[in-house]
Amino acid sequence: MGYRVVVVGATGNVGREMLNILAEREFPLDELAVVASSRSTGDEIDFGDTGKLLKVKNIEHFDFAGWDMALFACGSAATKIYAPKAAAAGCTVIDNSSLYRMDPDVPLIVPEVNPEAIKDYARKNIIANPNCSTAQMVVALKPLHDYATIKRVVVSTYQSVSGAGKQGMDELFEQSRNIFVGDSVEAKKFTKQIAFNVIPHIDSFLDDGSTKEEWKMVVETKKILDPKIKVTATCVRVPVFVGHSESINIEFENEISAAKAQSILRESPGVMLVDKREDGGYVTPVECVGEYATYISRVREDSTIENGLSLWCVSDNLRKGAALNAVQIAELLGRKHLQKAA
Repeated sequence: MGYRVVVVGATGNVGREMLNILAEREFPLDELAVVASSRSTGDEIDFGDTGKLLKVKNIEHFDFAGWDMALFACGSAATKIYAPKAAAAGCTVIDNSSLYRMDPDVPLIVPEVNPEAIKDYARKNIIANPNCSTAQMVVALKPLHDYATIKRVVVSTYQSVSGAGKQGMDELFEQSRNIFVGDSVEAKKFTKQIAFNVIPHIDSFLDDGSTKEEWKMVVETKKILDPKIKVTATCVRVPVFVGHSESINIEFENEISAAKAQSILRESPGVMLVDKREDGGYVTPVECVGEYATYISRVREDSTIENGLSLWCVSDNLRKGAALNAVQIAELLGRKHLQKAA
C-alpha cells in the first residue's frame, strides 16, 4: 500500500526535480497529482524517466482532502495561501519555501542531521525544507559537530543561478551569448551582470548590512544543528548553472585533526569525500549535477586558531538543496509516522 502524493509547483525547476526523484527512488505511490498555477493547467509533464505523462491541475480548484502528503515548490506567496488549506484537510505539507522555516511549531528537517525533530510535525501538519545553502552545509557539519563540538562557522558561498529559478538560468545563458556576439548585456533578474562576473548579493539587504540569504544560513543552522553554534556567512551568486559550492571554516571546542575529520566524513550519511591532494583531486559544481551526495574536498587544518578546520563543500542545489531533501523527508514521514507502505 502506497501514498497519495501531490507535487505543488510541479512545472518549476524544483517541482520537476521532485518528480524525477520520486521516480528514481521508486517512492511508494498509490496516486500522484501535479498542480500549478492556472497558466499551466492542462499541460503535461514527465514523471521522471518512467514514460508516464501527468496532466497539470489548477491549484485554485484542487481539493487536498484524502491526500497523504503535498510537496510544495511554489514560493512563499502561494504557499501562504494553499499550505494551510492542505494541512487543514489532513494532507501533510513538506514546504520548500522560506515561509515556515523559523516557525517554532514547524520542524525544519534535514534527514541525515535531525530526523528526530519530525515528531513535532502534527502541530501544524507542516514540515519545512531548509535553504539550499544551509542544507548541504549542515550535512557536512553534523558528524564533525558530534565528534568535536563546533563553536563557530565562517562560510562563503558560491551559489549557482538555478537558485534564482529558470529566470536566473535564462539570464546567464542570454548574457553569455550576447557577450560572445557583441550584443549589449542587460541585468533583469540579478542586480548586476552575472555572466563572467560574481555578485555578493542574494536576497534583500537587512539593517545590519547582511542579506536575507546570509541570515537564513545563520538561523537555520542553529535551529537544525545547535543553537549555540555561531555562524557568519557571505553569500555570492556565481555564473554556474547548477550546483552550490561553499568554503567553510570551522572552529571546534575539542581537538580534531584533518585526518580524523576525513575519516569521520568518509563514513557519514549523505556525504561523499573526494579529497586527494593533487590536480583534480576535488569536486566542482559541474561534477555534482544530478547526484544525491554532498561532496566534501580540501579538508585541512587551520593553524590560525586552536582546533580549526577548513573544507570545500559542493552539492546539486536543486537536489539536496531542495527536491531530494523534500523527498527524503517524505520517506522519513512515511517510515516513522504514516506507515502505510508495505
